[in-house]
Amino acid sequence: MMADIGLMAAFKEIAQTHGIDEYELLDKLEQNLAPVYERVLKLENAARVILDRETGAIYVYELIPVGDFDPETEPEEGEVREYEEKDVTPPEVSRIAAHQAKSVISAMVRDARRERIFEDFVGRIGEMVSGPVQQSNRKFTIIKLGDDLEAELPASEAPASEHYRFNERLKVYIVDVRRVQKANESSIIVSRKHPGLIKRLFEVEVPEVYDGIVEFKSIVREAGIRSKVAVASREPSLDPVGACVGPGGSRVRNVVTDLRGERIDIIAWDENPEVFVANALSPAKVDRVMIDEATHTANVIVPNDQLSLAIGKEGQNARLAAQLTGWRIDIKSVEMAEAAGLVAPIPLMENLDQVDPICSATTAAGIRCRNHARPGSAYCGVHADQEDVS
Repeated sequence: MMADIGLMAAFKEIAQTHGIDEYELLDKLEQNLAPVYERVLKLENAARVILDRETGAIYVYELIPVGDFDPETEPEEGEVREYEEKDVTPPEVSRIAAHQAKSVISAMVRDARRERIFEDFVGRIGEMVSGPVQQSNRKFTIIKLGDDLEAELPASEAPASEHYRFNERLKVYIVDVRRVQKANESSIIVSRKHPGLIKRLFEVEVPEVYDGIVEFKSIVREAGIRSKVAVASREPSLDPVGACVGPGGSRVRNVVTDLRGERIDIIAWDENPEVFVANALSPAKVDRVMIDEATHTANVIVPNDQLSLAIGKEGQNARLAAQLTGWRIDIKSVEMAEAAGLVAPIPLMENLDQVDPICSATTAAGIRCRNHARPGSAYCGVHADQEDVS
């Protein structure tokens, strides 16, 4: 037996500094020391190590089975074997313990640090953080968030058009925080593709978004290329689109810069699906939207010269508008619609103010139908039968 109060004091200080439970540290040290002493002392049986919590004294015991014992035979279920503890504590017990303690403490410090990172960041999923690039390859990019704190940006969460340089500062969105066991793994997983990144960027640039006055109803992205966001205002007098665009486009321009030139269409959200779909197809101008509730389809008619713009390159504008609104969108030009006999010739835009485009039908509760009326009729296709009655 050897007492080493200094060793115990050192263990306590290490535990307090790194936020490790002192008794857990000593328990693990005892468990790790046992096989070391078995090997050093060349014991025939297993060893047990006891570290006195007060004096720091270390005891090593060889566990010698009592009675008949066959080491190749497993004990039956419920059977408890008895052992006689033989004190085999060597003279240099503290020196061996101190050497082994280094690796045990290092491992526990790493585990404690990982656990602290997990506890600190698990509640921050959905937040935006920033930091300089430390390393980048085809599989992932490592971003430094603080002293000895890194986040991993997987290639699957980075736009294909983006390439990162060492020490370049990036704004990223936290998508996952996980417990890890390996030293080369990161606890914090971030993204540059997540739609939530756009909202967080606007919160920085637009006080009305940060304060919750302007609400983001829907966000869709083809990351690195184009996005559409639908915004609404909780204050009727505030234009949500204008607030996000900013004076001279300054606010949205700063967000576009952070996203490296990704185009952002800011759309006014509307509870009327016809209006919302028409807005979502911006910058194209829309003549008419006809909602088919049965198939959840929005049939859109645009001026002949707006068809390509409404559809977009490789269908991108129409595709993003459909994702933004949640409606299947079928776009036809005026010429195509008339040729197919889907609609009568559409009035000129300057005469539209003379026509009430909304169906005149009302429900039993007195609520007016919100569908557009058919050309030359006061009723939509759903309520066409009421025209004969009237």
